[in-house]
Amino acid sequence: MSPIERKFHAALLAAYNRSKDVGYNANIFIQMLQSRGGLLTAKSLINSPKPSDGYTALYELGHLELTVEAIVIDHPEWHELFTEEELAMARKRLADYRYSPAE
Repeated sequence: MSPIERKFHAALLAAYNRSKDVGYNANIFIQMLQSRGGLLTAKSLINSPKPSDGYTALYELGHLELTVEAIVIDHPEWHELFTEEELAMARKRLADYRYSPAE
């Protein structure tokens, strides 16, 4: 794992911990992180044809900023890890749920 991938993985772990503070225990997400690592987990979720259950739960709690899509889009330092198509899919999913990226 490259240094940037390790930092990205750590950012996703931090989001997992913050999600517990807002009332969502992302058990499946943490299992994915532990087995696949942050980058493969993020790519899998972004490339999925529909939002994950965790994405939906965070939307319902009013915390889309904790989704993989928002973490990727809101932080340009992660953009190099993703294709333009993946970035576009993440932006579209966020826009579909009326999230305004921080970038």
